[in-house]
Amino acid sequence: MQNILENSAGILLLLLLIITFVQSSLEKITDWKGNISWLREHFSGTFMQHIIPFSVALILALEIIAGVLCIWGVFDIALYNDRACAFYGAVLCSFTLLLLLFGQRIARDYDGARGIVIYLIPSVFAVYLLQ
Repeated sequence: MQNILENSAGILLLLLLIITFVQSSLEKITDWKGNISWLREHFSGTFMQHIIPFSVALILALEIIAGVLCIWGVFDIALYNDRACAFYGAVLCSFTLLLLLFGQRIARDYDGARGIVIYLIPSVFAVYLLQ
């Protein structure tokens, strides 16, 4: 219990990342065709329009790995006061969000990019707290 109390801010940020990344990956898995269709339109006219399925698969893999690392990290913190896995999960979440931000900027979706930054800030703060 002491480990949880001493790391409560980090754990809360990890829970935010877990919810975000697990939900996002489940959505991509359950509506793969819909996501691909929407993204083809979203990125039409950009160099990314030809690599949409690959890009979505890459982001999906990163989201799943990041979510698992964050879940594992919460347990490692609670049980062993070990933040390494949580740290790597937060770093991977931040990297994935930067890739998503890059994509939104390429698509010139500045509102979408701003929305990603809202998730990036706590993600980077988690990296800071967990290092």
